[in-house]
Amino acid sequence: MAFWKRSDCLHHSTKERFSLLLLDLEEYFFEQHIAYQISTASKLSESKTSGSLKICSKSLIFEPDQIELPIIKITLRDCTKIEVEDGEDLFRKNTKKLFSVLFNQVYLIKEQNVVAAYKVQRGGRQFFFQLEDSRKVDDVVQTVLQLQRASRLEKLGDQTAMITAILQSRLARTSFDKNSFQSVSETSHMECIAEMVTPLVTNPGHVCITDKYLYFQPLNSYPKPVVHISLADIRRIYKRRHMLMPVGLEVFCTENDLCSDIYLKFYNPKDRDGLYYFIAAYIENHVTEHTADSYMLQWQMGHISNYQYLLHLNSLADRSCNDLSQYPVFPWIIEDYTSAALDLTIPETFRDLSKPIGALNKDRLERLLKRYHEMPDPKFIYGSHYSSPGYVLFYLVRVAPEHMLCIQNGKFDHADRMFNSIAETWRNCLDGVTDFKELVPEFYGNDGSFLLNSLNLELGKRQGGRLVDDVELPPWASDPEDFLRKNREALESQHVSDHLHEWIDLIFGCKQRGSEAVAANNVFHPVTYEGEIDLHSIDDPDHKVAMLTQILEFGQTPKQLFLKPHPKRIFTNSKSFSRSSSQNMSIDSPASPSEESFEDLTEESRTIAWSNITKFQIESGHKIHKEAITGIAVCSNGSSVFTTSQDSTLKMFSTSQKSLQRSVSFSNMALSSCTLLPGDTTVLCSSWDNNVYFYSIAFGRRQDTLMGHDDAVSKIHWCNNRLYSASWDSTVKVWHCVPSAVCGTKRNNFELLAELEHDAGVNTISVSSDGSLLLSGTKEGTVSIWDTAQLSVLHQLPCHNGKVCEVALSPDNRHVLSAGEDGCLKVTDVQTGMLISSLPSGEVQRCFCWNGHSVLSGNDTGELLVWDLVGGRILERISGHADAVTCMWMNESCNTMITGSADRQLLFWKLQY
Repeated sequence: MAFWKRSDCLHHSTKERFSLLLLDLEEYFFEQHIAYQISTASKLSESKTSGSLKICSKSLIFEPDQIELPIIKITLRDCTKIEVEDGEDLFRKNTKKLFSVLFNQVYLIKEQNVVAAYKVQRGGRQFFFQLEDSRKVDDVVQTVLQLQRASRLEKLGDQTAMITAILQSRLARTSFDKNSFQSVSETSHMECIAEMVTPLVTNPGHVCITDKYLYFQPLNSYPKPVVHISLADIRRIYKRRHMLMPVGLEVFCTENDLCSDIYLKFYNPKDRDGLYYFIAAYIENHVTEHTADSYMLQWQMGHISNYQYLLHLNSLADRSCNDLSQYPVFPWIIEDYTSAALDLTIPETFRDLSKPIGALNKDRLERLLKRYHEMPDPKFIYGSHYSSPGYVLFYLVRVAPEHMLCIQNGKFDHADRMFNSIAETWRNCLDGVTDFKELVPEFYGNDGSFLLNSLNLELGKRQGGRLVDDVELPPWASDPEDFLRKNREALESQHVSDHLHEWIDLIFGCKQRGSEAVAANNVFHPVTYEGEIDLHSIDDPDHKVAMLTQILEFGQTPKQLFLKPHPKRIFTNSKSFSRSSSQNMSIDSPASPSEESFEDLTEESRTIAWSNITKFQIESGHKIHKEAITGIAVCSNGSSVFTTSQDSTLKMFSTSQKSLQRSVSFSNMALSSCTLLPGDTTVLCSSWDNNVYFYSIAFGRRQDTLMGHDDAVSKIHWCNNRLYSASWDSTVKVWHCVPSAVCGTKRNNFELLAELEHDAGVNTISVSSDGSLLLSGTKEGTVSIWDTAQLSVLHQLPCHNGKVCEVALSPDNRHVLSAGEDGCLKVTDVQTGMLISSLPSGEVQRCFCWNGHSVLSGNDTGELLVWDLVGGRILERISGHADAVTCMWMNESCNTMITGSADRQLLFWKLQY
């Protein structure tokens, strides 16, 4: 639900026309009283109006009960005299005590209950206010006089300080009323003072959290006495930077809604953090906390839409619908607003997402750059920002007119400067001297009311006499709903999916600031960037208030989420099964195979198997080694299983006879891994004695020895007549090798192609199925990605604390999964080298199989863990071995698995559908 709709619902429930938006910015509403407003032309004539009197920090506001009468607002700085009066002396009919207010200016608001620009009546006048409870008159007048003194202080900083002191005093004299608890059995865990934040206004009060609910009780009981949220309903919680300080907290009870359920601003960061950790601990068992990296992985794999991804990035970057100075920012996508039909199949329809708005017009950019190069430090290319409160309300004025009146002192903008036309606004963003604004998420939502003047607002006349009414849509849109639908289609199109990462780099990523931003012509005024201004170092209160006002009105750059180039999206309109669909599939109801190829059926069977991966069960177990098993290789027909062990032997096990067939020893040192060559004629074994051994299965003897390293060979891999050997001597060697085909007696021909250097001993390697990429993991936690064609390194990434136990590429070669001694599984993007997900387990994962979405890993305690990488959680723990799972093998259909362990057991597993 949009913020203005939530606000309307809240105010409608109170049956009030008054809202906090009638206050000045940074003004507080303290208390209200049932009262009568008495105006008099002479002592012989008077008019008496019943209503509610609001005492605010900078004004008095009287809301009449009769809705056709205007709300009266008198600012305290415009008051010349405020004093207690004896009603009997003034009016013959009035015997109650009252007080008078003499002023030289008054605002009349919502006359005839119509939202319109405020009317201002100037000239000296006097009103009398009679409270229903006349005993309170003296106290009210003393409060108003104290607030008036604050509003008349010369320096703005002194005004703010005095009003803050008055507010804090009021909060200190009150506390949360525990009679407001939803249940008598609730236990209070924490209480503190805070302010509830809604767009442009804050409302002070008391926060209380119990074992069941989060409560906020406004000091003024407005718009209702207490707000409560069930902890069980909370789905997301974010720390917020509010007014450039780490004091905000926003709570969502939905996963994808634009607006939160409550936004709180605390006076003390410790209170904010204490409440955050209490709620986070409560919901930890119910909800997985997502990071930018985890959302990126979901987006890359096509599990969330472009719209949802941008929404989540905005939330993580401190953008909130409750804070118009940090409102969610969305990109202009379409640049064709003149054609009769919109063609989303051609690139010309779309805006260049690799450039900021200000750089799309080459001529304008040249003028801006000329000024930039002539400018003294600090330099900036753009003098205004792409998002600010004024820009947000420029788009939303028709549905949030009171917000616009609030920031513009009761006036609407000039008619010709308003949001009159989509095409006109786009042209101005391309050509305007100071207009570089992006869009708001409402352009991609489902509610087109912000494009219609449904409230019949009087927004003025443009040059030529035309009234400002509905927003003029492009020719290709028949109505607002059609416009939004086509906008959403454009946002989710293949073209945008292929280029959205470029815009993310500009707004949330590596091109947001620094030299990358300069190169991308993406430099804004320094005050817009997080951390550039230290308010605590400014001693002058007036300077501090002025600086804060400038920052909030000018706009703020989002928190930087990514330091490396953002990877591209992988799946958009993919034919592969989505996660939701695959989870609902079973082996009894596969898709019709009539028109599918064998490869499609294989992929389908894999998908079905992985959706049921938690259902692996042990078929049999065999203790065939004397020490830990280190490697498993299986012949193509599955009849024989070869294993290596730290007991220095290679074993051959028959799966049909369930018995050991052979045992071979090449040296007295441990064997570390094994692999079968194509044709199933030769087994390769790596050894701690620095050698790789070739064993002929047909002839039952060692065929050859490759003395390749200066230290133990930790892992070997074979692909396309190349042997890759990793060693603790800090190298991976690449050999061209043509296996002998003559009776197993002829020696192999080895040619060393490359020696890939590392900074530490290499513990594990893996090669992609097509042989294009090589992965290596070292004892010091570095994962390297190598181009095997060029034999050059693409990325060297410090991924883990401690050694890397296992690395592997996803089936599409887009991601690297690594498991480390630090107990973490980490997903890295191959293209950019960016770490996009880190999942801690608290225990070492020594080996794994994965399909790019889910992982089946073996840990140090002998369990198999099933992970949902996209969801960022462990789905299942399967008991198996009595000691660490050291190696595992899975067949092509992903329904049969073999695991080896430090307990010397070889376990055979079968998937039970």
